[in-house]
Amino acid sequence: MTRIAVIDIGKTNAKLALVDGDTLAEIAVLTRPNRPLPGPPWPHVDLEGHWQFFLDGLAAMQAEHSVDAISVTTHGAAAVLLDAEGRVAVPMLDYEHPGPDALAADYDRLRPEFARTGSPRLPAGLNLGAQLHWLFHTQPDLQRRVAHVVTYPQYWGWRLTGELASDVTSLGCHTDLWDPWQGQFSALVDRLDLAGRIAPARRANEVLGGLAPMVAARTGIPAGTPVAVGIHDSNASLYPHVLGRRAPFAVVSTGTWVVAMAIGGGAAVLDPARDVLVNVNALGQPVPSARFMGGREFEIIRGGSTVQPDPADRAMVLDRGMMILPAVEPGSGPFRSRRMQWINEPRDEGPRMVALSWYLALMTVTCLDLIAARGPTVIEGPLARNPDFLDMLAALRTGGVETAASATGTSVGAALLCLPRGRAPATQAWPMPAHAEALRTYAADWRARVGCQL
Repeated sequence: MTRIAVIDIGKTNAKLALVDGDTLAEIAVLTRPNRPLPGPPWPHVDLEGHWQFFLDGLAAMQAEHSVDAISVTTHGAAAVLLDAEGRVAVPMLDYEHPGPDALAADYDRLRPEFARTGSPRLPAGLNLGAQLHWLFHTQPDLQRRVAHVVTYPQYWGWRLTGELASDVTSLGCHTDLWDPWQGQFSALVDRLDLAGRIAPARRANEVLGGLAPMVAARTGIPAGTPVAVGIHDSNASLYPHVLGRRAPFAVVSTGTWVVAMAIGGGAAVLDPARDVLVNVNALGQPVPSARFMGGREFEIIRGGSTVQPDPADRAMVLDRGMMILPAVEPGSGPFRSRRMQWINEPRDEGPRMVALSWYLALMTVTCLDLIAARGPTVIEGPLARNPDFLDMLAALRTGGVETAASATGTSVGAALLCLPRGRAPATQAWPMPAHAEALRTYAADWRARVGCQL
């Protein structure tokens, strides 16, 4: 297999990437905004709009390059409910909708404890179990009509192949439905009366099935073309490094969410109150993880600015102690429920962008510390192209910082699911910045101020 088409759905954008299996380079990338439809009955994912986009893109990629295999990666906290005829039983809930909070007390009595699932209690629909509980209690007859629950990557796999599955990485993404230590469904599945209805859990790198004839006719891709089971997006970023690196190391997947994952780190007492959790990697292994909504925070603070800071901007931020205290997006992360505060807020865009990048780096370091990450830290995604973020990280992480060459680590990781011999993608070491000592002093001030709020 030399060309793998990857359906890659993040919280902000839906993408279709064609990855060369020999070089792991992206030959082509198409994108579409992932804007939820407003309802009724609630904000929900535009499944049909995405499907037509993917079909059109697959047809174009087949015509120009040819496609040898297909893989899928999506954000977590998401599943599609199907009836006995394979129809979507209810619109797929946007996990940011606060509806499930109305039944939070009832759900809290049902969900297993953190020690059994590695899944912290999160607001809105960020716990998939809370989504399901709310839907079943607010929609008449839904419990009776649901025949299958499929995690989000496998919904697209089902549309491509007609085969049903779930995958361990999506089930292990703070759903409350999975026991990562035993590698099996948690007690919540029986409590929600879903035994036998959640599609069977499979490894992400297995072949789900062959491309269905109807999809083949629409795209020109040969029927029977292999489609991988698929994977949760942060774990797609992690997968190549699990295959090709020796522990200890950490991978930070950046996008709407910044997710830090530690492989072979030190002993850590995981604190669910700080959005620390246990993910499950593509090999089915538990992975201590911590995250915050860094991409969302970046967009909120930058306000559309595209200014590239210069040395004078950095000097101003250091000299005047300009900084952001957490949390810009208070619904998640290690400082959730805190109110963002500017210290000496800049008037100009350049210093503002510097302070923002350093804030994101300091939040990332906090996440890495919470999971006792050791060894080099590999940065995947958009923040791998932010020099101020990387400078602060390099100044503080003794194991060194590396950046992934691929612009879309999720797509490359998902493509590797289809390859017989996976390997870690190329990375480049980020040098220690000349002003490292000044950055460490700035970081110590930030930490002291955050500590005063504890």
